[in-house]
Amino acid sequence: MSLLKHLSCHLILTLSVLTGADSADDFYIRWERCIFSSPDFSDMTYIDSFYFNKFLFAEFNSTLGRFVGFSEIGMRIAEDWNSDIVLQFERNAVNVCQNLLKSKDTPELNKVAKPKVKLISVTRAGSRHPVLMCSAYEFYPQHIKVSWLRDGKLMTSEVTSTMELADGDWYYQIHSELEYSPKSGEKISCMVEHASFNKPLVYDWDPSLPERNKIAIGASGLVLGIIIAAAGLIYYRMKLAGRILDHSLLT
Repeated sequence: MSLLKHLSCHLILTLSVLTGADSADDFYIRWERCIFSSPDFSDMTYIDSFYFNKFLFAEFNSTLGRFVGFSEIGMRIAEDWNSDIVLQFERNAVNVCQNLLKSKDTPELNKVAKPKVKLISVTRAGSRHPVLMCSAYEFYPQHIKVSWLRDGKLMTSEVTSTMELADGDWYYQIHSELEYSPKSGEKISCMVEHASFNKPLVYDWDPSLPERNKIAIGASGLVLGIIIAAAGLIYYRMKLAGRILDHSLLT
């Protein structure tokens, strides 16, 4: 079964720039999407949506071939755009989507990219417990599921997750946090489900990892301190020897 894919572009402008509005808090947003599921882009659909302060007031859909308004003002705007040269440009946008996706600079979106997963402990201000964070990077397609397990059983409370975020280079990332302190003998794991995996992958939290990291950082700092001290001592002795040589030459 083919996966639904899309290429999207957001254009966000403050309304004051466009219309001279007094409030800089008003935003005009345009969201263009090229949606397809077939590898040859034959079922390409182009959607161009127009928002004012997150409210959708007009939209072009290549399947309909025209603009549609979603409010009284939006319907008037859609009517004007449907009788304008803008409509022809929008109808040609499907070809633009196909040409862009077929270009050599665009990755083959019908393939999948496995997420790179990291499981770390972080400290949040005001939090009673350390926060475990499970992060997945550079994966494609966008849909992914991140879950937490305690001794192999699904956890539902104390979990906060972000939505999939676009990296801007055709790939995505997601971060899931668990505010929970594992008890002695308890195993906490992060489970990741993605189209690039044949089965869900489970990443176990190693509570000794932060301590090992602290030891490694401390050891690195100690070695660096010894090197700096040795270099300073050598420099001092060389400078002292130079002064003694200069004094002997003068006498």
